[in-house]
Amino acid sequence: MSRIGYVRVSSVGQNTARQLEGLELERVFTDKASGKDTHRPQLEQLLSYVREGDTVVVHSLDRLGRNLLDLQSLVQQLTGKGVTVEFIKEHMVFKPGEQDSMSTLLFSIMGAFAQFERDLIRERQLEGIAQAKKRGAYKGRKPKLIPVQVQELREAASKGTSKTLLAERFGISRKTVYELLKV
Repeated sequence: MSRIGYVRVSSVGQNTARQLEGLELERVFTDKASGKDTHRPQLEQLLSYVREGDTVVVHSLDRLGRNLLDLQSLVQQLTGKGVTVEFIKEHMVFKPGEQDSMSTLLFSIMGAFAQFERDLIRERQLEGIAQAKKRGAYKGRKPKLIPVQVQELREAASKGTSKTLLAERFGISRKTVYELLKV
């Protein structure tokens, strides 16, 4: 029986330490991805790693699931494997085969509030962007490369430099290299 942690932060700059600070855990899986992101490699590894009798410890509901359905599905998947799921902030524990009606209700309500909060944040963000665009203050994301660098990249590509090497050299993704070469 192992205690295994799962941590998720929305951006690379956020501190992961506070989520499970002071807990004795055998292993911690950490994703640095938005909650809406469906590709969370560390969560996938955790799901493969855990065994019957293990306990997965998560700081709060919103760190595990993207929305209420996702959250419920993950908890059911884990408890179905014989794994206990513990949420520190909400003081909730879900054990295989031991769900009571009150815990299920509270879990659903709290998960719905977490999803509602994320939706409100996104709405406010979109409203703010729309207002900033009207004022001419929002120009979108800053380009990854300045025009001189784009020209250098295009010249190197025309001479046969691989896309992977160009991505590494300029500190951008291969997708961005391809996008810059399209124009």
